[in-house]
Amino acid sequence: MSAPKDTRQFSTPLRETNRRFLPGETTSEKPLHVAFVLLEHFSMMAFTAAVDALVTANLVRTAPLFSYQTIGLDSTQVKSDLGIEISTGTHLSQLQTDTKDNYDMLIVCGGYRCSIDVHPALTEYLKSQNTSQIIYGGLWNGAIALAQAGLMDDTQCAIHPENHAFIKEKYPKVHVSDQIFVTDNNRISCAGPNSALEMMLKIIERLQGKDIVRAIREILSCDQLAENSQNRLTQLSDKANLPESLRELIQLMTANIEEPLSVEELCNFVGVSRRQAERLSRIIWKHHPVNTTWNYGLLRRGDCCYKPVTALLILHWPAALSAPATSATVIKTILVLPLLLHGNSTVSKRV
Repeated sequence: MSAPKDTRQFSTPLRETNRRFLPGETTSEKPLHVAFVLLEHFSMMAFTAAVDALVTANLVRTAPLFSYQTIGLDSTQVKSDLGIEISTGTHLSQLQTDTKDNYDMLIVCGGYRCSIDVHPALTEYLKSQNTSQIIYGGLWNGAIALAQAGLMDDTQCAIHPENHAFIKEKYPKVHVSDQIFVTDNNRISCAGPNSALEMMLKIIERLQGKDIVRAIREILSCDQLAENSQNRLTQLSDKANLPESLRELIQLMTANIEEPLSVEELCNFVGVSRRQAERLSRIIWKHHPVNTTWNYGLLRRGDCCYKPVTALLILHWPAALSAPATSATVIKTILVLPLLLHGNSTVSKRV
């Protein structure tokens, strides 16, 4: 009698696709529990992307892989960035900081308008839950709360570009990354809503395997554009319509924000004349290269919010001297704008 043929198996890409239609599986493992701390004005898109990955993971398996809960700061009603209020399961004052909750993941969900000030109750709670078994995460600028609790020291951190300067200034032990998301051991973080899904898929792959993530992608990513080989934050120099020489100039300006190069030095490194640089700068930005360098450096670093006014004056004084016609505007912007941003009423009346 001939030996029985081997049972035919699904190909790897399809292996988990129909798992949800098979008879229920028996497993002794409990679902991994994920807690989301929702900051006021949190990004609804980032939050739902992260939760959707967990819920869809449960759909492709008959036995649930994840459970989740939401936590508010001071109330069980938290307003999102869309103005929609979300009812959370609990809030911080109802949780005891002297006991360990059974979380496998604890993720702080931030957003563009979320406050970056220290929230004492949140900081204390994050510290109280600090164990090597918990995976800590931050969506958008949620990683700032982790940094304030000392949980991101000596760790790679992906965060929204608006907060790069703040993190570097206030928490120098945190290694700010230019990646859209980072998974560094038991710390995960992403820079915005679009990368929240990819971050969660990466951690699900690590915890549950590639086949599960492949099935999730088939459901959630059917309308996604072809994947880019680079997971870098989009930079000004990435714009396709910019000439190559101008891209190099921008990259040099970006790499030397702390110690700005003069226009002559920039031109020498790129191999273009000053006249060519002026022409390119005027065509693209309608500015002289000196003004462009100064404006780009100021906006790129967010110095009006995080640097002393005197440091700004020292940093950008050469630009004012090299372009006397714009000196008044430069000085007014450096000295007056930061004071206005900090609510100086005396200056407001004189401007």
